[in-house]
Amino acid sequence: MDDLDQEILSALRHNARIPVSSLAAMTGASRATVAGRIDRLVASGTIAAFTIRTGHETRAAGVRAIVMIEVLGKLADRVADQLRGLPQVRALHSTNGKWDFVAELEDRDLVSFDETLRRIRLINGINSTETNILLKTRKTAF
Repeated sequence: MDDLDQEILSALRHNARIPVSSLAAMTGASRATVAGRIDRLVASGTIAAFTIRTGHETRAAGVRAIVMIEVLGKLADRVADQLRGLPQVRALHSTNGKWDFVAELEDRDLVSFDETLRRIRLINGINSTETNILLKTRKTAF
């Protein structure tokens, strides 16, 4: 991946619908070159999808949080399956160090969020959790 690919990716992260002609003008490359680069980035899997985020989706959740989870012994697969089954778990990441998993949660309000945390803590194989409520998003990766 060279500088032109990086410029294209950066522009697409900010606006996935930017026209190829605009990308060409921004980068100084020809329209055909930019289109070919995008096709290559898609074919290689570097670009997995073109998507949108709506304001409604980002405001819909009343409570967003990160929950770090420590699992007992060899129960990680079983715990992960149960966590993936909870609709409030938007993403689940395995990690190293003290915490085996990091779960990204979204819930409608604090009462519902408290119930979700209770359900998570009751999953057989979870030894401990630490929860951090997200207050304000200052940057997204998209």
